[in-house]
Amino acid sequence: MHSNASEGGIPANGGVNGSEREHKLELFGFDSLVNILGLKSMTAEQVAAPSSPRDGEDGSIAYERARVNDVKLGTMMGVFVPCLQNILGIIYYIRFTWIVGMAGIGESLLLVAFCGLCTFLTSISLSAIATNGAMKGGGPYYLIGRALGPEVGVSIGLCFFLGNAVAGALYVLGAVETFLKAVPAAGIFRETVTKVNGTMISEPIESPSSHDLQIYGIVVTVILCFIVFGGVKMINRVAPAFLIPVLFSLFCIFIGVFAARKNNPTTGITGLSLESFKDNWSSDYQFTNDAGVPDPEGKTYWNFNALVGLFFPAVTGIMAGSNRSASLKDTQRSIPVGTLAATLTTTALYLISVLFFGALATRDKLLTDRLLTATIAWPFPAIVYIGIILSTLGAALQSLTGAPRLLAAIANDDILPVLNYFRAADGHEPHIATLFTAFICICCVVIGNLDLITPTVTMFFLLCYSGVNLSCFLLDLLDAPSWRPRWKFHHWSLSLLGASLCVVIMFLISWSFTVVSLALASLIYYYVSIKGKAGDWGDGFKSAYFQLALRSLRSLGANQVHPKNWYPIPLIFCRPWGKLPENVPCHPKLADFANCMKKKGRGMSIFVSILDGDYHERAEDAKAACKQLGTYIDYKNCEGVAEIVVAPSMFEGFRGIVQTMGLGNLKPNIVVMRYPEIWRRENLTEIPATFVGIINDCIVANKAVVIVKGLDEWPNEYQRQYGTIDLYWIVRDGGLMLLLSQLLLTKESFESCKIQVFCIAEEDSDAEELKTDVKKFLYDLRMQAEVIVVSMRSWDAQAEGGSQQDESLEAFTAAQRRIASYLTEMKSGAEGEGNVLMADGKPVVVNEQQVEKFLFTTLKLNSTILRYSRMAAVVLVSLPPPPVNHPAYFYMEYMDLLVENVPRLLMVRGYRRDVVTLFT
Repeated sequence: MHSNASEGGIPANGGVNGSEREHKLELFGFDSLVNILGLKSMTAEQVAAPSSPRDGEDGSIAYERARVNDVKLGTMMGVFVPCLQNILGIIYYIRFTWIVGMAGIGESLLLVAFCGLCTFLTSISLSAIATNGAMKGGGPYYLIGRALGPEVGVSIGLCFFLGNAVAGALYVLGAVETFLKAVPAAGIFRETVTKVNGTMISEPIESPSSHDLQIYGIVVTVILCFIVFGGVKMINRVAPAFLIPVLFSLFCIFIGVFAARKNNPTTGITGLSLESFKDNWSSDYQFTNDAGVPDPEGKTYWNFNALVGLFFPAVTGIMAGSNRSASLKDTQRSIPVGTLAATLTTTALYLISVLFFGALATRDKLLTDRLLTATIAWPFPAIVYIGIILSTLGAALQSLTGAPRLLAAIANDDILPVLNYFRAADGHEPHIATLFTAFICICCVVIGNLDLITPTVTMFFLLCYSGVNLSCFLLDLLDAPSWRPRWKFHHWSLSLLGASLCVVIMFLISWSFTVVSLALASLIYYYVSIKGKAGDWGDGFKSAYFQLALRSLRSLGANQVHPKNWYPIPLIFCRPWGKLPENVPCHPKLADFANCMKKKGRGMSIFVSILDGDYHERAEDAKAACKQLGTYIDYKNCEGVAEIVVAPSMFEGFRGIVQTMGLGNLKPNIVVMRYPEIWRRENLTEIPATFVGIINDCIVANKAVVIVKGLDEWPNEYQRQYGTIDLYWIVRDGGLMLLLSQLLLTKESFESCKIQVFCIAEEDSDAEELKTDVKKFLYDLRMQAEVIVVSMRSWDAQAEGGSQQDESLEAFTAAQRRIASYLTEMKSGAEGEGNVLMADGKPVVVNEQQVEKFLFTTLKLNSTILRYSRMAAVVLVSLPPPPVNHPAYFYMEYMDLLVENVPRLLMVRGYRRDVVTLFT
């Protein structure tokens, strides 16, 4: 025993490649162990149906590749430095002192805290999602798409791509403006001279010409584009070097803050002064010109909301680390720690800077000196200029490298065919996507106004952040078994708060920009849902639907459904009683009829087909048939599910289905099938027993039954019918026949018809009283119908005469002859045992007088239908249950006589539940 166990176990050295090992594992039902990482059956499923071209990679291959490349970045260089480089940028250098002057110290602190809280909460959500499994290319697009589905992922991903592309233009313009400020002589056109009104400073303020910004911006963008084409590996190696001058310039700025009073005799710079701190505490919102200089005649009025839009790009960039997940040594640890550390560090830097800048200079100096950080820098302003230019160019390079990869990742997922031009093979540069990104960037540079571009960038980034927060909120709230993030410091309420903050900030900035960005995302979502290829990424909505379905199912309970809430759930037999081509999984008119049983398409149908044979032998056939049937249901626009059952016979298959199909109160309540009109023509002797058995099983299982005669002539949705829908209401059926007639009227093909209700009464009953009662009942049910009472008299062929009765009489006598012949055969085969016949496997004694009575009654009903309803669009009649002690063959004769010469007939049998109610 011990030796066998040790042989079957996995050896301590972990060897898994030997043929002997694979052979021994056959005992467990697996072919072999996957090299190093796991079971082949698991990876094979992923390869068979990859969620994207990148997802189909074998886990072991990815593992080996990681070992070969040996690219292992830690938290500092892999996450913290890229995030810091992307967060610290142009806004801090050029606009931050101006924001402090405009909003005052108090509201500036609130502004920084508000925006910082938004990105902090987003970082927590990002940390949770990023540590819930391996991340692939696409960054936030990958996270959002896998959590909220391909439609939401692509719509937000494309908006995020636009945001990154436009942000590249923002960084380029910032670098060019800084360069022209530092070297005014480089300007080609005359500089714009802004007169200062209403301030203490008398000298004019110069700002670069917009044409210079456009020309230099286009040149810089083209140069950066060439650098990107030159190779991303070099950019990634050089990128950290861009951060060193930035940090050094920050160091010089803070030294300059403390030494400002001695080293800066410039007007307006007071040094760290309590008086300046008090003067600058409150806000001073006012009009400015396009250059941001205070001007009572300016076009732009600034308030807190507008400053949120201007400042928010200064806190973006938290996704930079997650985009490098493939190069990290420990993704599960580095992304949360690095991203949150960068977010907290920059937020603390901004808060401290607000206090220092507010105490450093007068408000006029803060509002008019756009490069105050360079003015106060120690030992000379050039350090800050170099820091600004390098930081903005580095950030622009990151945008021009990250945005094309984001677009290529969306294209590679093959959701939108229109994006196939931007696809890039693994390991290849996305050149076309890079050119497209550069084109967008140049278009934004031509606009030339920084303050017009920043709100656009802000909207797209906020849209992406809200998507990340909503993804974490949904996953955390559903708490599916696969939701096991290593980052434990998260909660769905924090994610919901983060998403709400993102939306609030969007509307604070500009409701018009918000509406435009949401409309753009909605249009992309709608376009993807129509034109996109379906992809099952295991998104959170699938889990939400599942849990919602479970809760709804439990809330329905197992009690009887109230008639007001009753919906038909038909169980439709797709291929009984008649041959269909192999490539047609369901009779087309059955699908049309199923739609007629729903009001405005609401409701669920279960399409069932039974395969004869052994389940072990035909399991694969059943899967293929189920897939084919499901595709056909979608093609016919039927809301329903496909089920294929393998059974030794149709009768046994149906008996299993009628007992087990469905869950709780979502079990099918109506069995729909075609009437077997071909049984006598093709001499199918097994049909009567199967047909009667199915009806009896439905009665025992308390299912309603609808049998369609004349299915081939049933109209589709485009064939308009005229005339009447005639109901022969014989027995109480819970109102099912009435309800079916009303559902037919809701369809275009039957909406021009009128309903006639024929009440079959006994000859000695009060017909007028019955008619009054039925009319009152229909009025209370809100149903419009003409009521006709027909009295059934004893059958008398001589008295009735006429061609209709002649047709019925001929069918009647033919049925009599066949039944007599059947009885003679059975008597001769019973070897002298008398009138003993078998019905449903049991011996029965046939009462020939009762058989004659059933034939008479059926004939009379058929004659009545032919007399009143020969021109009806459709006739509904109560389905008589199979009589006890009558062989199945006899019941088929009764049914044939009932449907004789009626072109389109529905035989309806209700069940012991009301499906309509008088009460509101």
